[in-house]
Amino acid sequence: MGNTGIATAPPVARAGTVDVLVGLLAELDEATESGVFYDRVCRAVCSLTTMERAALLLHDDAYRAVIPVGSHGLDPELLKVIEGTLDETPIARRALEEDRVVEVSGDLAGQVPPRYAELAGTETLTCTPISAARRWLGVIFADRGGEAFRLDDGERETMLTLGRLAALTASVEHSTEQRESERRLAERVELTRELHENAIQRLFGVALAIGSERGLTEEERRRCQEELRSVVADLRTALTRPVAPAGISRASSPGLDKMLARLADRRPELRIHWEAGVEVPSDLEPLADSVLAEALRNADRHSRATAIDVRVSSDGQTFALAIENDGAGDGRGTRGSGLGLRLAALEALRYEGLVEFGPCPGGRWRVRLVVPVGAR
Repeated sequence: MGNTGIATAPPVARAGTVDVLVGLLAELDEATESGVFYDRVCRAVCSLTTMERAALLLHDDAYRAVIPVGSHGLDPELLKVIEGTLDETPIARRALEEDRVVEVSGDLAGQVPPRYAELAGTETLTCTPISAARRWLGVIFADRGGEAFRLDDGERETMLTLGRLAALTASVEHSTEQRESERRLAERVELTRELHENAIQRLFGVALAIGSERGLTEEERRRCQEELRSVVADLRTALTRPVAPAGISRASSPGLDKMLARLADRRPELRIHWEAGVEVPSDLEPLADSVLAEALRNADRHSRATAIDVRVSSDGQTFALAIENDGAGDGRGTRGSGLGLRLAALEALRYEGLVEFGPCPGGRWRVRLVVPVGAR
């Protein structure tokens, strides 16, 4: 690589810039929900400048890194393995600290993670910050198909504007997720209240009748059986209401196996034990991903974990996911935590499963998802 032969970008026709930006703003609500808005931002980067390839990455708490959420002109297989942190990506840190589009040419080894330095023979790479209200949310990487070039001021301004737009979208997405979490919690609280006032009280009455010292008559036994059948039917109806699980922060789940593979590269304390031949049922993927993300988030917030064991197993009748970390002390530091896990526990009931979490001997903390799959 070298800096020779670097060409200044020719003037770009920007007559449609305003139209493109207005169009993106008009599509913001719909695109935020469908997860395609970031692809459109990347496409705009390439259509409004001389860039040919672009990837938009946002920070994910569970991964402790930025991961791709949108792209244009890049191989989809390449996107599956791209991720990184600020510590190993100086070009991204500069862009965010200085709040400007940073452009580097020549040897990229000192600017991006070493594993990507020679990627696709890129001579020049640009990095656009995505930040809002002093929050660093992510970056947009873009280049001109690998060749060397120099940006002009107009391109820098356009790319910075698109970065601002992506930051607005990410902020809206975060706020929407918070509101959705509050809505789900309200629904679950109402469900819990309904179960307590209806099913639990009725079961308590049946238990009192069965536990009475005098024997039950044939008619009383029949009425107890009918009441139990009625309660079970009501429980099934209540627990099969279509309420979505909390899920992870991105619009679509990468799958538990891919999620763990990425995490293993990013988190050395993670030890994965995946039982041979076990597959996650497709309808359980969002729930399993959510439980894993919440368990890791709680471990980060409430413990000083040096080892986190993740076990995926099945006995043919049940699917199990267990996450256990050290550094939890006596467990007092985790009291009051786990709202996301409580929501996931209620969601697991829809599948006749359960989520249990709590302290273990030796200052450890365990989260476990168990769902029957034999009849699936």
